[in-house]
Amino acid sequence: MHGEIDLWIKIAYTALLAVILPTYAVWWGWRNFLWFSDIALITTGVALWLDNSLLASMMALAVLVPELLWTASYFGRLLFGIRVTDLAGYMFDPRKPLFVRALSLFHIILPAVLLWMLHGLGYDPRALIGQTLLAWLVLPVTYAVISPADENINWVRGPDKLQQRIPPRAWLALLMLAFPIGLYFPTHLVLQALFARAS
Repeated sequence: MHGEIDLWIKIAYTALLAVILPTYAVWWGWRNFLWFSDIALITTGVALWLDNSLLASMMALAVLVPELLWTASYFGRLLFGIRVTDLAGYMFDPRKPLFVRALSLFHIILPAVLLWMLHGLGYDPRALIGQTLLAWLVLPVTYAVISPADENINWVRGPDKLQQRIPPRAWLALLMLAFPIGLYFPTHLVLQALFARAS
């Protein structure tokens, strides 16, 4: 471990959680916390207080690329009217309260916090196994608790909307392979090269 996280950052992040979590629980419901971005938001708070490189590293594997894509989608549409993806599409839905949408700007802050933590604490290579196991727990639970009519949390029902070409459980199995192979492993290699911990 290279160093501890400053207390003021821990307090500021915790204050942010104290606003976001109850608001999301009321507005979006408890299933929303199954999104990997929400799991990372909460777990990063724990990692900050524990100065825990493994938890920070796991959350970085889980969300760095998706959060950067969310940010590109948001600013692409906000500034240029370009739809990169629909990840941030709800940010432009006037039916949703502006305050609730504004809280989703944590998607921009979270990657910066995680990268800053890895710079200070180092990257723990055990994160690849840890995050894979976590995904293999979260994805089946998500599949079990949401119906096809619900929001497509973590894309367990299809790549965007409800997909019909692949049997639902086969799609889930593919997703459970795609996350560790297509997302976590490449990110692991980059983070290991950039933030290897001093022995």
